[in-house]
Amino acid sequence: MGVEAPMHLRMRGGRREAVHERREDEERHHVPMSDEHKAYQERILRAALEGGFGGDSEVRTRVGRTWIQTDTLVEGADGRRIGWEVQLSTIDESGLRGVRARAGKAAKNGITPAWHTDRTAYAQRNDTHWTRSDRLPAHLIAHNGDLRIVSGFRALDFWHCNISALYPCPDGVRRCGKAHATAKPRDVFFDDMVRQTAAGTIVPIQFRAGKTVHRYWVTSTDRDRLDDLHGDDTRLPLERDTAPASGASRNLPTCRPATDPLAVQAPENLPSIPALPLQPSPPAIEAAPQSPGEHTAPRPRTADSPSGLPSELIELQQAADAAHLKLQQLHDHHERAEQRRVWRQAAEAAQAAITHYARTKRLNRYEVEARLRQLVRRPVH
Repeated sequence: MGVEAPMHLRMRGGRREAVHERREDEERHHVPMSDEHKAYQERILRAALEGGFGGDSEVRTRVGRTWIQTDTLVEGADGRRIGWEVQLSTIDESGLRGVRARAGKAAKNGITPAWHTDRTAYAQRNDTHWTRSDRLPAHLIAHNGDLRIVSGFRALDFWHCNISALYPCPDGVRRCGKAHATAKPRDVFFDDMVRQTAAGTIVPIQFRAGKTVHRYWVTSTDRDRLDDLHGDDTRLPLERDTAPASGASRNLPTCRPATDPLAVQAPENLPSIPALPLQPSPPAIEAAPQSPGEHTAPRPRTADSPSGLPSELIELQQAADAAHLKLQQLHDHHERAEQRRVWRQAAEAAQAAITHYARTKRLNRYEVEARLRQLVRRPVH
């Protein structure tokens, strides 16, 4: 086949045999390369050259004591290397089991695997990033016309899980109110795929749908937005130690006790009486003078506010909401990463202040947080 491949001698049944070191080299003597396979290799190199990238076919890369055999290796921008593997012939299950191993070995050594086929069964596998085009003769593959990739490339549709959403909730609930992404099939030209993967504008991702992990090619913009979606939380989880010890529900009660005149008048006339038998220290802490730089001890809100929450809590919650609103208005990936860090710090400060206030006042933390968010996000005029 015009390829130099290492061989070695072995003893088998009292006879010396000269054998290849790798099975791929041995198969070259039995399974010749088809014209369609050669046409794809030529087209990949031509498309890469038109985009300003170099490449070569049948490249052997030394890895320790073994080799990595690549059908067509494209040298992309910023040291990026795309290893195109064209699989058009029928292979058995033993050969399919080796696809994941070969792809993983290539990725481990700095080569992004890109497997292309015209078989539907191969393209539906998730062992590597497959792309598929229609089955065509060699002269059409080598032609400069539009050759489309009909499987393997996806466009990510980002949406909010509310009553107006077009897709069902992937978490299996009715409407969770979170943001999700749905992968929608899109066709792309084969030549554009070769050039953009070398340039880094089309990248491979692992997309989880339910319990299945799919491997798709998407644009780098969709990949960054997907990273932002997985990195942003609409609300920090509550601390585990704030859960009621009795195992009571965090939800508000569905019934209200009967209006007892004594129960109503007691909190109005003596607001500090219920807290004194439980924890006598908070009144002394509140009465102590504070320096302008201290923020640990909560100060009571002015008397004209019906909420009764400290002003520090309101200011911290307003700062966290403002940071999150600014995060939603940004589009640059690096700016969003920096703003996400600022928002998390502000949200953590607000959560810590809520926890401290609830413990000091012996109040239900969930109710304090809900009342604070209602006061900040729905102010009463």
